[in-house]
Amino acid sequence: MEKDCLFCGIIAGTTPATIVLETDDVVGFLDVRPVFKGHTLLVPREHVVTLSDLPEPLIVPLFSTAQRVADAITSGLGAQGTFVAMNNVVSQSVAHLHVHVVPRTKGDGLRGFFWPRTKYADGEAEEYAAKLRAALDG
Repeated sequence: MEKDCLFCGIIAGTTPATIVLETDDVVGFLDVRPVFKGHTLLVPREHVVTLSDLPEPLIVPLFSTAQRVADAITSGLGAQGTFVAMNNVVSQSVAHLHVHVVPRTKGDGLRGFFWPRTKYADGEAEEYAAKLRAALDG
């Protein structure tokens, strides 16, 4: 854990976040500035900055979790598909490796990498997280 890392704070429970899932190796939570509602970030519990830094034993847990969340977004939120992405250094707003899993629907307006941002209404983030948790448990 890095004391000044936002995501390490979320993992430790000292920084608030809307948690979608927790495993021994990975924590998933809703992005506070989602591209589309349900946009989930997956982070390894171990503090690593880039994909190149990710220890080999964490590759399968991180990406199998991304696969599960992508499935939960389509089954639990009714998205037609997902966009899964990761930045390494450039455009990486937090220096802790994270995978974006973004709901997609045909005609949603997402073009290339110009990501519009939206906000959750009061209480809405928890509703989305609950739907994803239910889909992950199912």
